Amino acid sequence: MKIGIVGYGNLGRGVECAIKQNADMELVGVFTRRNPEDVKILSEGISVYNLSDAINMKDKIDVMIICAGSATDLPTMTPELAKNFSVIDSFDNHTNIPQHFDKVNQAAVENDHIAIISVGWDPGLFSLNRVLGNAVLPNGNDYTFWGRGVSQGHSNAIRRIEGVVDARQYTIPIEKALEKVRNCENPVLTAGEKHKRECYVVVEEGVDLNRIESEIVNMPAYFSDYDTSVHFISQEDLDMEHSGISHGGNVIRTGKTGWQEENSSIVEYSLKLDSNPEFTSSVLVAYARAAYRMRMRGITGCKTILDVPVGDLSPMSPEELLAKML
Repeated sequence: MKIGIVGYGNLGRGVECAIKQNADMELVGVFTRRNPEDVKILSEGISVYNLSDAINMKDKIDVMIICAGSATDLPTMTPELAKNFSVIDSFDNHTNIPQHFDKVNQAAVENDHIAIISVGWDPGLFSLNRVLGNAVLPNGNDYTFWGRGVSQGHSNAIRRIEGVVDARQYTIPIEKALEKVRNCENPVLTAGEKHKRECYVVVEEGVDLNRIESEIVNMPAYFSDYDTSVHFISQEDLDMEHSGISHGGNVIRTGKTGWQEENSSIVEYSLKLDSNPEFTSSVLVAYARAAYRMRMRGITGCKTILDVPVGDLSPMSPEELLAKML
């Protein structure tokens, strides 16, 4: 399979690393909106192109993996690229997935391509596990916990505050809430009862620390509904102690079985990741394989992780899967 990468930040670099681990794939090129000469990639002998040149390579790429932001990039880039390529993206704005799906589906169907959107771990693998839990235990409750890990979106929100130089924000599950869920107590939990937020912030010299802290803890949709702590530290300490991009989380389904629902069951799926973008990239690459196989069977249009046969993700043949995995 011949793969192209659009964008070369943490996610694009992770996709490059994941392709190296998959013997049935090769990287054809990296496409960027920056000056290609300024982008240095890890793979020897592979060229970096301006994104505007991608159309000239439409016959040389089986799947294009789009490594860009959900806020402003993917809503336009994915449907546009789906006109000329089969594509994968990691669009993660849960609320806007239906609208994004419709736009990408129209472009993919009209041009006989396949697109798989919102690929990653949430949305993505966590979504799949929520569906499985609901299907198996229809009388039950869903719980999703994120962290401990760095939230890149929340960290960026802090960095937009006047006087802030740099920041890292950790999302941390509240252990008492997790314990209640795992004990099948089926608690009703608000967002603030499930998670707390911890912020490490570097500021300009002489700024009002009270103002910045107040803006953080009262920021709607990000921090105001949570127990939020703010720690002001130096850039050196931030770089030394908070340079990683770790993350993880848990999807839990609790439910009742039996004629009188007398027995409790619990299903839990968890992740613990040293590198959030590298793991997300590995999921993207597995679904690129699935997109290629599905397209070879004549399937077109937009799909999500819920539409993809799990066997299509594996490099193993159906016979090997039967013998080794089932």
